[in-house]
Amino acid sequence: MARIAYQGEPGANSHIVCKQHYPDAEAVACASFEDVFAAVASGDCDLALIPIDNSIAGRVADIHHFLPQSGLHIVAEHFLRIQFHLMANPGATVDTIRTVHSHVHALGQCRKVIRELGLTPLISGDTAGAAREVAEAGDLSQAAIAPPLAAEIYGLTILREDVEDEDHNTTRFVLLSPDFVAAPAGNGPVVTSFVFNVRNLPAALYKALGGFATNGINMTKLESYMVNGEFTATQFLAEVDGHPDDPGLKRALEELEFFTTDVKVLGVYPADPFRGVSEG
Repeated sequence: MARIAYQGEPGANSHIVCKQHYPDAEAVACASFEDVFAAVASGDCDLALIPIDNSIAGRVADIHHFLPQSGLHIVAEHFLRIQFHLMANPGATVDTIRTVHSHVHALGQCRKVIRELGLTPLISGDTAGAAREVAEAGDLSQAAIAPPLAAEIYGLTILREDVEDEDHNTTRFVLLSPDFVAAPAGNGPVVTSFVFNVRNLPAALYKALGGFATNGINMTKLESYMVNGEFTATQFLAEVDGHPDDPGLKRALEELEFFTTDVKVLGVYPADPFRGVSEG
């Protein structure tokens, strides 16, 4: 049985994705993203599942710094519509609760219900951990905002369903493997993720990206990061539609190497069907 490491406690959104898409694998909870990568590097786990982007909060902090140096490769992507429920110990009601515990992002994404019920928000390390803490406290004045699976795991009662402010709250997750396993060309939509560095020169990025425009390649992501805290070099994470064996993308990647250093392909993997829904 494959072991998949994820960040968070049982009942977290990453755990939900593991159960949905890899029901035969063993999901292994890890306290931090560093622990997730270490679990795979040590051989304790075979794969890692991490969130990389959220439609409201943007990119997940730290992940993009870990990924290029991790030695792991993206082999799949999955989108999860985020659902947050308000939950508390059995016997609690919306009239008995006074505080609500959750991850800082979840609290920020559920402001309306917090304001409506006059609750005091308290920050926890993650959403599922907040549910566990509330369950352990056994206090009818405490509530948690967490995914539905957390209520099931920790024996909490759901007081309100889908309390998130926006109904388009979606997180993208990627499955990481120590092995580079490229999706085959010509077998459905493919995403290619890669990182590259440009020197701090006029028009360097413009020249680096020119090949993608002239070859008709759709770039769906481009994000920049300082390298080692220095202002003289910038690293970029990019994602494009297509396979490196496709003639257009092959030419674009060849042109990219003329104007950059350290081009590294992180993954060539099937596009999740959600992409078609979001674009159509």
